[in-house]
Amino acid sequence: MKMISHSLKAGLFCMAFTAISALGSAGANAQESRPADTVYLNGLIYTADSKDSMAEALAVREGRIVFVGTGADAKSHIGPKTKVVDLGGRMAMPGLIDGHMHPLGGGKSLTGCNLNYAALTLDQTLAAIQACLDAEPNASADAFLIVNNWFRQKMLPAGTDMARGELDKLKTKRPILVINFDYHSKLANSRALALAGVTRDTPDPKDGKIVRDTAGEPTGMLEDGGDALVMAAMPKLSPEQEAEQNLAFGRTALEALRKGGITSFLEAAADEGEMTAWATLQKRGELTARAHLAPKLATDTDQSADAHVQRVRTLAARFDQGPLRAEPGITLRNAKIFMDGVIQAPAQTGYTLAPYFVNKGSVDKPDWQPGTERGALYVQPDRLTPLLIGLAKAGIDPHLHTDGDGAVHVTLDAIEAMRAKVPGKDIRPALAHNEMVDPADLPRFAKLDAIPVLSFQWGAASPDQVAAIKEQAGPKRLPFVEPYGQIFKAGARVAFGSDWPVDPLNEWYAFQIAVTRSDPSNPGKLNADPGLTIRQALRAATIDAAYELHQDEVTGSLEPGKFADLIVLDRNPLKIPVEQVSKTEVLLTVVGGKEVYRAEGFK
Repeated sequence: MKMISHSLKAGLFCMAFTAISALGSAGANAQESRPADTVYLNGLIYTADSKDSMAEALAVREGRIVFVGTGADAKSHIGPKTKVVDLGGRMAMPGLIDGHMHPLGGGKSLTGCNLNYAALTLDQTLAAIQACLDAEPNASADAFLIVNNWFRQKMLPAGTDMARGELDKLKTKRPILVINFDYHSKLANSRALALAGVTRDTPDPKDGKIVRDTAGEPTGMLEDGGDALVMAAMPKLSPEQEAEQNLAFGRTALEALRKGGITSFLEAAADEGEMTAWATLQKRGELTARAHLAPKLATDTDQSADAHVQRVRTLAARFDQGPLRAEPGITLRNAKIFMDGVIQAPAQTGYTLAPYFVNKGSVDKPDWQPGTERGALYVQPDRLTPLLIGLAKAGIDPHLHTDGDGAVHVTLDAIEAMRAKVPGKDIRPALAHNEMVDPADLPRFAKLDAIPVLSFQWGAASPDQVAAIKEQAGPKRLPFVEPYGQIFKAGARVAFGSDWPVDPLNEWYAFQIAVTRSDPSNPGKLNADPGLTIRQALRAATIDAAYELHQDEVTGSLEPGKFADLIVLDRNPLKIPVEQVSKTEVLLTVVGGKEVYRAEGFK
């Protein structure tokens, strides 16, 4: 399958949208000659169109919306075979579009040994891991135990951490790898390090770090690409076993997405096995959300920009299915680039413009002063700029992990150079996370049409976030940590990305935090960032995330001509107190006019 350029695809979308919108006058008052397949009546329908319009009814035919308007006008679309859904005054809105997540990893995280993001003491953590070991008494001594969803920054009491010595106390000879919730830090026991051949003489990779103690010995903590040797040492499944496992993870993930009202997603950093799983599920008719795949570029190698671009083109020829259809399918028009790690202590691998602060006093009498560490920049400017230019010429949107203000700055510089070199091209570069942004860079997002993809839930002053960032950022930078409202006020088109399974999948909690900037269980704020309104947050997860993924012509709002991707809610988040938004539940999820989820009790 040949890869079609963004400009051609956009043209096809526009032509299709215009033709359908023109058919029979495409407005709320139009009367179609053919009845609709489904009509939704008696609702509060938030369209997320350019005017944030509200409506009472909506009609769908052949997977597309043919009418949005009043209940009285909707009746002309009802025929003998039309299914009529009485919303009973409930709110309907566009399906959620998640602009950055790892759903196959999310499906995996819901299985196996799982610490469930809990705040645990060291003893509790070890007891939970021992219970996982005891539950597999017949496992081979060489079988890795993978422990998911450890919340390193939440360990109790505050400041507690682990090293391989603690894991070595467990009653097992098996290799163990404990994965932190953010996937940027992993802890290996001594057996795992030995199997991987990691010693004091093993050099750090270009895109990560093997943490060492004062004597130079590996502590077992592996930051970002520092885990490569351990991952490579794991026994390999047969191709058939790996494929079946990925399908199982994909099915588990899709079930969670349907229940959460997510109708489109970007798999940010998909490998070929994951791509194959999504393609297989789609071929079997099991794909219930629109899948956008972004392969991770191996920028820690010496490959040329042309080689990276050609790899993405080759993968797109295999997996991209062309213009979107009503039935959920697969696109591959993005490429994932890791620019740095994370700014949270104790990792602090996020690349910053100035050093992190360190405590030069004591625990009782802290004295926070600038240190020397600035994290690590994984792709240098002289490699990043030609890479972005090459991707743009090929019609591929770069999707970049940028956590620290230094990584954001370098990336915006490269995007500016790309815009100058490839003018007029409809390329939509996305910067994911942006947990720390230099104030001078805030207006550059809008100027460069660079899309900040933000995980709103990180803006809360949760105890782990405060402990891991507040003092280390320093007083001048703290106002620009998780600066979501400031990025928006500077004119950027903000998209939402949950980063699941870095956090539990609860997008409504994230929308609440976008507004309140406060954790419900821990009043107080991280800083004075103004946050968003609830409408702005919802648009970030609908029409603006659709723009990020080049599908705003056909999804993201409820308008005639667009695909019928919609959800029905148990409450109206636009009207209830914002402190209740996190409790919102999805009652119905529809993708391309087809119902894919219905909550028990919803009729």
